[in-house]
Amino acid sequence: MIGRISGTLIGKAATEVMIDVGGVGYEIDIPLTTFYGLGDLDTTVMLHTHLVVREDAQLLFGFGTLDERMLFRNLIKVNGVGPKLAITILSGIDADTFANAVHSKDVKALVALPGVGKKTAERLIIEMQDRLPVREAGSNKPLAIKPTDHLADAETALINLGFKPQEASRALGAIEDTSDSVENLIKQALKNLS
Repeated sequence: MIGRISGTLIGKAATEVMIDVGGVGYEIDIPLTTFYGLGDLDTTVMLHTHLVVREDAQLLFGFGTLDERMLFRNLIKVNGVGPKLAITILSGIDADTFANAVHSKDVKALVALPGVGKKTAERLIIEMQDRLPVREAGSNKPLAIKPTDHLADAETALINLGFKPQEASRALGAIEDTSDSVENLIKQALKNLS
């Protein structure tokens, strides 16, 4: 998996950038919140990334902060929210404001986001309440990032193999002993998926 890209910014648009890394240009989809934090062309930039492998494409998504990437990964686990909608959501709201809207069950704030209707907003609130950390109002402390564990690594590997986040989550949720190695968790999940 590609977790970070650092190189020269050679192209940028509102939702996509191209970064040259050793002569290879990586096209990366980004939210507007990341776009606003980018420098000028021909400057060195670093983005935290998430690779989505599909049958017909390999898509690389980039984020200016780990908070944004964590929120993106949590969003794509929600039923009915794909990577493109997750990027659209992130383009309309920062990670802190989104977390606060979910915790305060503010459907109105979520419906105001592009591509989010009332049912999607309600689903986001229900499915994401336990996934998002809470930050005290006015605190400058970054959102707490959950430490990587075997289960999260196995889920990421299954997603990179082309399974939908919901499928990977369900397959891993059916495993009784989740303290096993990443390799064994993946094998058991693949059995559950077949």
